[in-house]
Amino acid sequence: MKAFLEREKDRAKKNRIKNRPIVFMTYVMVLTFMALFGYLIYFTAHDSDKVVANAANKRQDSFADFITRGKIVSGDGVVLAETVKDNSGNEFRKYPYGGMFAHTVGYNSYGRAGLELEYNFELMRSHVNIVSKVSNDLHDEKNPGDKLKTTLNYGLTEAAVNAMGGAKGAVVVLDAETSDVLVMYSSPTFDPNDIDNVWASVHSESGSSSTVLLNRATQGLYAPGSTFKVITTLEYLREHSDYESYSHVCNGSDIFNSVSIRCSNNAAHGSLDLKNSLAKSCNTSFANIGANEISIGKLRILTEQLLYNEKLPYDGNYSKSQFKLTKNSDISEIPQTVIGQGDTLVTPLHNALIMQTIANNGVMMKPRMVTEICNDDDGTIKKYGTKSCGQILDKDLCQEIIPMLEEVCKSGTAAEYMSGKTYSVAGKTGTAEYDNNGNCNSWFVGFTNVNDPDIVVSVIVEDYTSNHISGTSVASRIMDKYYEINR
Repeated sequence: MKAFLEREKDRAKKNRIKNRPIVFMTYVMVLTFMALFGYLIYFTAHDSDKVVANAANKRQDSFADFITRGKIVSGDGVVLAETVKDNSGNEFRKYPYGGMFAHTVGYNSYGRAGLELEYNFELMRSHVNIVSKVSNDLHDEKNPGDKLKTTLNYGLTEAAVNAMGGAKGAVVVLDAETSDVLVMYSSPTFDPNDIDNVWASVHSESGSSSTVLLNRATQGLYAPGSTFKVITTLEYLREHSDYESYSHVCNGSDIFNSVSIRCSNNAAHGSLDLKNSLAKSCNTSFANIGANEISIGKLRILTEQLLYNEKLPYDGNYSKSQFKLTKNSDISEIPQTVIGQGDTLVTPLHNALIMQTIANNGVMMKPRMVTEICNDDDGTIKKYGTKSCGQILDKDLCQEIIPMLEEVCKSGTAAEYMSGKTYSVAGKTGTAEYDNNGNCNSWFVGFTNVNDPDIVVSVIVEDYTSNHISGTSVASRIMDKYYEINR
């Protein structure tokens, strides 16, 4: 009997050993099932809307069977996009102002673009009141989609279009405190009402080099020209508490680190302090600062603090600005780089953000283009607040450079268009050569109402050498329009 019990005990032990993998796999399967079930619950309660809202989700297209795509309206109440019916009852997307808002509002075909893409899910949802919904359902009619309220300003955009006069380039206008996007205009533009022909043209052999679909405001990379001197000045201020004692004698041209640098038209500016070096945009003075007065390693750190070579706080498509100079670069690269030439490239949006940061006492704000989602009765569904990117620059540093930027507009290179206005302006001009034949693009970046800034304007006009439309003249007309609207 004892031997039998011992054999049974031994057999049970062996069976337990044999069954361990089966037990282990059973536990694994149970835990996997529980984890999967738990994720399904979490997904349904938390992530499902995000997945449906993803612009790549084709399920959104089915919403069109029972919802009419919502309107997109400007901050001043102008309808920028809406769905209308033709005489046969077929729906189509209408853009009342054609190319004025083409790169920001976008289009609703060929994969969509702009706000039409980014907020596709919101535009295809409907939160009409229950009475209207029941009535629509009973009459087999679609429910109106939710409305997108933007920060874009029709009046200022119209002024930008007129001021550009058909020249290639871009305009960005931001609220100085919030970075709300009031204008984002790119030229040349296209008519989204005719997107079928536009699409066919740019994808044809003859139109393959066309850039009409490119949003120059966010994706166009340009040499910053003398607008970069703002950053060079900021670095000098950071390294020299005695900046008011800076002195340079400009003879029109000079050699720095074996590189010949000349001022525009070989103008000899004579004896200059730092403020007048910036006001007169003296190339030899800034080449001297770069070659002899500042640390290039620290300059690079500053550019990266200002988001060169970094991601911008912007949700749409954009190109990353670049600054290649390092403390280990050949010293011959310094003179051209610190005056905004060389390999440095920046977008108009990025240049606007740098100026917004200065105007806002060093705090950069994330650009906002949509303020809220409303139902068809203007009832608020969702609001989008402003977001700070933090203290990018020291407040005192901003307060030191602002009077210098104001002098640019009072007596310097921007004075022709900016002096004598009923409001104050601070900013910087830029003339950036883009080839070896002296052809230039024209920049202006700046802000209005210096003591309590209102708007930031960034303008790039391509081929200034031929069209003679300066960035400063465009910015001036936009600023005047702003105060005409906001009297």
